[in-house]
Amino acid sequence: MELLIKAGGYYNIGLVIFHLSFWRIFHWEQELKQVSFLNSAVMKVLNISLIFTFILFSYISLAHTSELLTSSLGQSLLVLMALFWLARTIQQIVFFKLQHWASWAFLLLFFSGALLYGIPAYNVI
Repeated sequence: MELLIKAGGYYNIGLVIFHLSFWRIFHWEQELKQVSFLNSAVMKVLNISLIFTFILFSYISLAHTSELLTSSLGQSLLVLMALFWLARTIQQIVFFKLQHWASWAFLLLFFSGALLYGIPAYNVI
């Protein structure tokens, strides 16, 4: 189970790197000029908040692996991280409609995050 949790830590590091590149990938410098100042600010703040969340998930997964499996707080965090990724999987279906191959790829990516934390959570509860 520790291996899955550590893999989850590296998985979240990958998402930190991906989200750090959103400005470049999605051309936010130009694209976000087309929406209101408020909507542009919300997009940027949400992205930065997600980056911080992924850093927290990574740190907890890599530095406190055994505590995630042995303490009630750790087990609660495992469940919550699994639910976070399950919710993101569902949002992929709802908002992206799975009409493009990339939507399916991201669906599998986010579901794998749910499994990386859900399997250990299921085994300790």
